[in-house]
Amino acid sequence: MRITHLRRFGLATVLASSLALFGMSQSASADTADVSFSADQTAATPGGTVNLKMTFTNNQTTDVWFVYQSVQPTWATTQRPDLKYSLASCTGEGVTCTGTGTTSIGVNYSVPVAPGTSRTVTIPVQVAANSGCNGNIAFYSYVYYEYNDSQSHKDGVFNSPTMRVNCATPAPSGAH
Repeated sequence: MRITHLRRFGLATVLASSLALFGMSQSASADTADVSFSADQTAATPGGTVNLKMTFTNNQTTDVWFVYQSVQPTWATTQRPDLKYSLASCTGEGVTCTGTGTTSIGVNYSVPVAPGTSRTVTIPVQVAANSGCNGNIAFYSYVYYEYNDSQSHKDGVFNSPTMRVNCATPAPSGAH
């Protein structure tokens, strides 16, 4: 009698574990990033510019009718007040930004955004000529959007690549 109970328990355990693993792999593979970042370079010197590209993709099966997105410096970046920079502008088809020229911006997308389509915005990060160096600048973006005739919504936080601010290389002594 004990063997029967152990077999039932073992079979139930194997079945529950399999279903749990299958369920977790399904949601992980079906979930793709709504926002992705890239940068044209990983480092700059004071006075330089790094171009961030940020892409919002509608991964839903219906149109997106409302999008709120903001881009702010990470906490670690704010702890280096000697790093001086600004989000100089914002360019992209179907995209406008508010707050350019500061260290954080809001991004507005023309709606609707059809299923499977993307909107890409380029944000030049200008490092001030009098900026400190040997530090990192990074951003995070919060996005909230509504789809399915505003019956459903989704939000999340996405991180940009980290940009290193290197010190300018001094000219060799004796150089004219």
